[in-house]
Amino acid sequence: MLYLLDTNICSAVMKGHAAVDAKLRSLDPADVCISAITRAEIRFGVARRPEATKLAELAKVFLEFVRAEPWDAAAADHHGDLKAHLRDVGRPIGDFDEMIAAHALALDAVLVTDNKKHFSQVPSLRIENWLRGH
Repeated sequence: MLYLLDTNICSAVMKGHAAVDAKLRSLDPADVCISAITRAEIRFGVARRPEATKLAELAKVFLEFVRAEPWDAAAADHHGDLKAHLRDVGRPIGDFDEMIAAHALALDAVLVTDNKKHFSQVPSLRIENWLRGH
């Protein structure tokens, strides 16, 4: 099974959250990845806080460790359909969350997130929350 980590879970990893860390250590590294979109969000967060050198170092180490899956045509196709569906039902969740959800669907991955409020709106998306144990 492939696990795609959302940005808030990556932040928990970088902060050393024990439950998330334990779950990661129990998995084969090949079964864990992030979206290129999440990588961009992490890089943006670091760039916005140049004084936070510890954060920059944690992000650098994390991004060297975890594989980033490229945004591709399959992800783009899922995104177009998902974005239209969420707008049609009046429940958009924001561009980046829609892109990450679409990427998880394209990869047939479980999205690991602490943001069930947004991601539970996405049909067929499998979600786990390693911060809260479900």
